[in-house]
Amino acid sequence: MNFRHGQRDEPEINLIPFIDVLLVILIFLMLTTTFSQASALRVTLPQADAEAPPQRPAEIVVAVAADGRVAVGDQVLTQRGVEALAQALRAAAAQRREALLVIQADAAATHQSVIDVLAAARLAGLAQITFATQRGGGAP
Repeated sequence: MNFRHGQRDEPEINLIPFIDVLLVILIFLMLTTTFSQASALRVTLPQADAEAPPQRPAEIVVAVAADGRVAVGDQVLTQRGVEALAQALRAAAAQRREALLVIQADAAATHQSVIDVLAAARLAGLAQITFATQRGGGAP
């Protein structure tokens, strides 16, 4: 019997194929993962910390109350609806050239009432629209 007591070869572990497989799995997970926003976030609107523009163009102010009432300037509209609001906006825009529509919506106003104002502005041909906010206490 021939017993060798010589050097023993250490088993070699090649890590490069293992790392390649892990990188492929990582890339696959990154491409297939979707990031969703939690819908249970509390949002308090409107507040902003923006400076007023130095030169203000002619403005048409539309106020939207929490109960859905709408006022164009100082005139509270008795009729509800997009077409009645569009007529009031056309009359106000006739007196001003390239007027800026400022929407002052209550924070508790429904989204639909604000969308109705935007639809009426489109029907009246007003293209410059902005939203009025109050200055907040600062970003958290």
